[in-house]
Amino acid sequence: MIFEARTDFPKNTIRFYVFDKETKLDHHSIVSDFPGAVTAWQRIPDNKYRTLFGADGSVAYLFKIDGEITAAPSDLSGRTGLLEQLGRKVSFREKDRLDKTLAIYWGPNTNNESGEDKLLAAFTTGILLGTYGVGRYRNDEQVHPLAATDAHVYVLGERSGLVDTMGRAYQIADTRMRCMDLVNAPANKKRPQDLAQWAIDSGDRFEYDVRVLDKGRCEAEGMHALLAVNRGSEDPARFVIMEYKGENAPEKPTVIIGKGVTFDTGGISIKGSANLHLMKSDMGGAAAVFGTLETAARLHLPVNVVGLVPLTDNSVDALSIKPSDVISGHSGKTIEIIDTDAEGRLIMSDALSYGATNYDAHTLIDIATLTGSAVRTFGYQCAALFSKNEELVEELRSAGNRSGERCWPLPMWDDYKSGLDSDVADIKNYSGKPINGAIDAAKFLEIFTHEHPRFAHIDIAGVAIKAGSYAKDRLATGFGIGLLVSFLEGPRD
Repeated sequence: MIFEARTDFPKNTIRFYVFDKETKLDHHSIVSDFPGAVTAWQRIPDNKYRTLFGADGSVAYLFKIDGEITAAPSDLSGRTGLLEQLGRKVSFREKDRLDKTLAIYWGPNTNNESGEDKLLAAFTTGILLGTYGVGRYRNDEQVHPLAATDAHVYVLGERSGLVDTMGRAYQIADTRMRCMDLVNAPANKKRPQDLAQWAIDSGDRFEYDVRVLDKGRCEAEGMHALLAVNRGSEDPARFVIMEYKGENAPEKPTVIIGKGVTFDTGGISIKGSANLHLMKSDMGGAAAVFGTLETAARLHLPVNVVGLVPLTDNSVDALSIKPSDVISGHSGKTIEIIDTDAEGRLIMSDALSYGATNYDAHTLIDIATLTGSAVRTFGYQCAALFSKNEELVEELRSAGNRSGERCWPLPMWDDYKSGLDSDVADIKNYSGKPINGAIDAAKFLEIFTHEHPRFAHIDIAGVAIKAGSYAKDRLATGFGIGLLVSFLEGPRD
């Protein structure tokens, strides 16, 4: 996709006008400049944007973020989220009218220039996400015109740097959609070896280091918890190690770990059939880590980051682990299996221990679609955040607000630790109680960090996939990439 700044509209180009309550420009001045007589105003049911038709067949879309058309959140996170939704909605709904060229009028949306960058990036991201199609295995899949490599977007505005802002948004959105593809893919198309190869190909393309440990190497490293979950699978486990260090990056890396369960049946503690097909999304944390590493390398960010992804499915077989089994792992601690459907924390325990002992990490973060408890607590609005380090909590919360991928803390008090006490092992993997499940999972993971002072766990079970108007079923959101990239970069001026 090509981005270009202009001072006037090219002929026969669909126009997007985006302006805010800070702007004096109103609908009437747009209408008077629009070629041809106005033949119709179109108001869609949710009243988010208007479509303007000219007598010569030309089309424009008007977006205004104030009380006249839609309620505007007062916080920047809410406004960026709204603009992304608006851009995606019109791009998706109007794809039959759009072609490979469009122009965006970007008014002086705010007196805060850094905020304006974020708003333009959000709108651009939305336009690009509107091109996303999930039907890659359909014979009649239609490609959005703006998805063409020679698609052209013009931007008209009063500030320099708008094209750079849009270009950066494109790079991030493109990686996000690539990772959404991974989450949306059926399990038979993303076996551990397939996802490991995706990481290798990404590393080759964007020039960062990727190594993959096969089942034998995992055994040699002592990753017995990962291999215990993998025992019921036809496809051998993989452990992906990704490393990127940009110019002028900190010496100590941030180590991020993503849960990579390619399909979760629940194992012997088998799940019910309702919505079981959605368990293909249980590697949403892995996708977030893949996307974070690719984005960092793609944008040449001055950051030092390591990504670790344990990969397996959780299947049922005569060799599968059973409730009451006792296993060990990379840390040497023994674990009593109470519930085989609490498998994600098992594979993550090996990855956390590996990351804590093999790297002098400045910060240790894991991200996972881990518990239904997190969904019942926060619904589908934000991720659950766990850390004893208050400074780290605030850094991640702020990163979530900047990126629009919000997270909110839950307690990590040691009072909760006793629920995981075992009579026969060092710890059990599930308390067996229908309370504070997300907290129990976080306390379990904490044990395998070797007391790292800057550890955080992010549970994205409620936000990795969402229902919406873009497909009949729930779709991947790409959640986590924006949050983690924003965290790595820190506040940008």
